[in-house]
Amino acid sequence: MFGKDYLKHFTKQKMMRTVIISLLPIVLASIYFFGWRALGLLVVVMVAGLGTEWIFSKKYNRKVSEAVFVSSILFTLTLPPSTPFWIAAIGIIFGILFGKEVFGGFGKNVFNPALVARAFVYVTFPAPLTIHWSKVSLGFPGGLGTYITEGIDAISQATPMLIFRETGVLASLSDLLVGNVSGSLGETSAVLIIIAGVYLIYKKVASWQIMAGVLIGFTGLSSLLYGLGNIQIPNPIFGIFAGGLLFGAIFMATDPISAPKTKEGKWIYGVLIGIVTVIIRGYALFAGGMMFAILIANTFAPIIDEGVNAYKKYKKESKAKKEGVTA
Repeated sequence: MFGKDYLKHFTKQKMMRTVIISLLPIVLASIYFFGWRALGLLVVVMVAGLGTEWIFSKKYNRKVSEAVFVSSILFTLTLPPSTPFWIAAIGIIFGILFGKEVFGGFGKNVFNPALVARAFVYVTFPAPLTIHWSKVSLGFPGGLGTYITEGIDAISQATPMLIFRETGVLASLSDLLVGNVSGSLGETSAVLIIIAGVYLIYKKVASWQIMAGVLIGFTGLSSLLYGLGNIQIPNPIFGIFAGGLLFGAIFMATDPISAPKTKEGKWIYGVLIGIVTVIIRGYALFAGGMMFAILIANTFAPIIDEGVNAYKKYKKESKAKKEGVTA
């Protein structure tokens, strides 16, 4: 598969390669922050995900989609660095199988496979994904000189969102921007995520309408609730830069297969994700919320497009009828 005829085994997807390029700095940063185990975790997930899709592709005589690499990278970056390899492997197998292959393969999935994988391991193996975190390594050489950074279990040193929920203390904006906070592999540095988002928009690979919609929906509701004195809701600026909201908005919500196709639908979809994220973060058991918000919005994506198209048709017919009466 990896010889001279490597490409003949894969469906060529330039868009997916662009996404992979945008993710490379974040992958490298995860190694710097948490150690070489991050790379090992990625390799395990990649092999398991590729193997799962290859089995189905061979069975149905079709090529493996390059999207499987994107799903594997995204899923890995949503995991804490200490996640057991076997749990990560099971997660991506489940995500590719039940988030993609059961619907007929690439281009037919309703849900984002990486998020299906993340939701499965989050619910099935909660401890590794909600309790065991690793310290961030800064300075030179950072995590490049170790397999994995020191583990921490204390809530006072967990992720920014968990700390806020338990103590009400907010991490500093500078730490959130640079990446000096514990968390999942790809969520720590807001600056790198924003740069990746700008790159994807420039390449016209990801929908800026969805990204903007998420921020509008999230900022609008969180500002309202925060202004009304809800202690469960942090200030909107902290909420945007903590808990993986930016990562989800840029890489997960904009998945072209599971998101709406109409321009108006993308705005509605993005706003819905932002609103639901605020509600889950503030009033559900989960400190994050972005993952479940996107999966819920995935469910409504086809309906949103149907509604938008039906409204456009109605407006067009009404205009034609009005013009006909006038004439």
